Amino acid sequence: MLNAGREDRARELAEWIVENKATVRAAANRFGVSKSTVHKDMTERLREIDRLLYEKVRLVLEVNKAERHLRGGDATRRKYERERQAVERE
Repeated sequence: MLNAGREDRARELAEWIVENKATVRAAANRFGVSKSTVHKDMTERLREIDRLLYEKVRLVLEVNKAERHLRGGDATRRKYERERQAVERE
């Protein structure tokens, strides 16, 4: 049997991820836990606690994984744009 606090945290994380279509990183920041904790809660603990909620979270995380290369590209583009603007101001 899982620790009740861990079960509560896993459910709360899962509900927030589904409601916000959030990433593991965003959930970790929001709840003040590590990405590893969020990932373990979502992929291992939640499956034992609430299978339906687990499936909903799994779908959100699959979409996030499929889109992450796009977000990474945007972050890189913003980084170089900031550097270019800094050089122009000098």
